[in-house]
Amino acid sequence: MTYSDYKKAFKQLRSKPVKMKKFLKFNKPKERKFGLSTKRCRRCGNVRAHISSYGLHLCRRCFREVAVELGFKKYS
Repeated sequence: MTYSDYKKAFKQLRSKPVKMKKFLKFNKPKERKFGLSTKRCRRCGNVRAHISSYGLHLCRRCFREVAVELGFKKYS
């Protein structure tokens, strides 16, 4: 089960606490300590093209949108 599917099912089960507890017991994705899925973009949650330099933790797409506000300049 992917991360997005997990969140969608979670929204539907909020009104049924017993079923939600059982769902979480068997279907919750396990916590990652290392690997690709530990580094996510803070804005969009993307795991690919991650920029962690300077403590940014943004994907390249979000970085391009916010770079000027952060004080980065594009040379050339």
